Amino acid sequence: MSRHDDAFDVRKDAVKIAHDRNFANNHPDNGEENKYKDQDGNRNFIANFSKGLKHHEITNRDAGEVINPDYKKLVNALESEKQQDFENLTLGGPPPDFGRKFTNPQSGLAFDLEGPDSHDLAIRPAPKIDSEEAAGEMAELYWMALCRDVPFSEFGMNATVGDAVTDLSTNYTDFPHSPFPGQALQITSDTIFRGIGNGVLTGQYISQFLYKDIKWGAQVLLQKQRIVVTNHDYLQDYQTWLDAQNGKNINVSDDFVGTETDVRYIITPRDLAYWVHVDALYQAYLGACLILLGDSNKFDPLLPYQNSNTQIGFGTFGGPHILSLVTEVATRALKAVWYQKWVVHRRLRPEAFAGLIHRQKNSTSPAPTPGLTAPSPAYIFSQKLSNSAVLPKIFQHNAASIAPGSYLLPQAFPEGSPTHPSYGAGHATVAGACVTILKAWFDEDDLIKNPQKPTDDGSALVAARGPQLTVGGELNKVAANIAIGRNWGGVHYRSDYTESILLGEQVAIGILQEQALTFNEKFACTLTKFNGQKIKFDGTKINVI
Repeated sequence: MSRHDDAFDVRKDAVKIAHDRNFANNHPDNGEENKYKDQDGNRNFIANFSKGLKHHEITNRDAGEVINPDYKKLVNALESEKQQDFENLTLGGPPPDFGRKFTNPQSGLAFDLEGPDSHDLAIRPAPKIDSEEAAGEMAELYWMALCRDVPFSEFGMNATVGDAVTDLSTNYTDFPHSPFPGQALQITSDTIFRGIGNGVLTGQYISQFLYKDIKWGAQVLLQKQRIVVTNHDYLQDYQTWLDAQNGKNINVSDDFVGTETDVRYIITPRDLAYWVHVDALYQAYLGACLILLGDSNKFDPLLPYQNSNTQIGFGTFGGPHILSLVTEVATRALKAVWYQKWVVHRRLRPEAFAGLIHRQKNSTSPAPTPGLTAPSPAYIFSQKLSNSAVLPKIFQHNAASIAPGSYLLPQAFPEGSPTHPSYGAGHATVAGACVTILKAWFDEDDLIKNPQKPTDDGSALVAARGPQLTVGGELNKVAANIAIGRNWGGVHYRSDYTESILLGEQVAIGILQEQALTFNEKFACTLTKFNGQKIKFDGTKINVI
């Protein structure tokens, strides 16, 4: 039998693994696309993503709501899967002022030749806008906007953070919703705005993998970045917000302090939000991999060559292998989440949810915004959100920037959200996939060498004292940092993060399982999933240990 035939057999074996793997039989959404209607009985799609399409103007009874036929054309294109139907979509306005294009709605329709098919994986239905979970998620985002310029090192003593802890820990019965049955999540001054997974609550908010120097071949990359202007937010007045929903081409350049030489390490949430505004999608995990290799952190003891007397890994089970593998999973993760975004859930972005809140509050206010008529019909949210302590603070915060104030969610990015739906999150899915690969490759119990922290002004790094930090814990933390960094920008919800890292984890595990067929070496390793469950790869077999 020839090598050519052997290669064919490997491919057939991979097909069988993929075919026999558990897969999602259906992909339920939350039903809101067909739930809400205007006074004329037409669906208004208020709980769904419509940025880039045309919306009713301020003086219209249905101000801010998407034009019904234009949204239905988008849904029809996603259902027909015909390229011409996508090309025939009607954008929100003429170029050059308008015309932001949709971000890759056909990506989730692509097939892949490795790992689970995008349609085989599922996430739960998105929280409904009238749910307690959604109320807590929006309240958290409003508080995050108010805390963007609070240094992470001051969270425990800052009054606004303290107010956020009180509100979020006491007023919402299904928040934060845990993706792990039986594992309740609690909000305290030590856990607020943090993520999930072993090690995420240990030590500093920011992972070592976003601080430590990166050895980039002959170069050393210092993880400093431009300083973004504080207390400078966007889309805070209704007309600017409406223009953004209609796809106006807003300048996407952030405003910086000083010149290009004025840089610092991440010390505030706004710094982190800027990081995830302009990053290459797998950048943090490629950097983490280079740091681990440069610090000679141990590989998983079960991987080939760990005890060999005659060989080391290179193209397989060495540095080049893991460096390429950690980036390889990224596009496969994107296809999986893009299917969820566009074809299944089409969840509205937080800025659009805040637009509904703004109109609802103005319709009942003694002094509504001039020209802004009452919504038709009244929008239904949790009463706890309508009466939240954060909304008056947001109104005052926005009033300091514009006149009059608004209840819109201040955005960290000039353009607000991207032009694709909210649920799940691309950054979070890629984070889940890339970090899972790294946890499989490196010894998760190995300690981080020479942990660092920034000085108060962020100009330098100094030795960090405190609890010992493990490789696995800091990998979970960097995934949380990058994913929640998008929440700090105002463009994603907490559940976008928590559900999407689990989606990415499934993508990575499936890829590792199929790749086990291709090696001459006996493949084995362990990794700890985000829910704390430890699994072992023994060739293509996966066992819980």
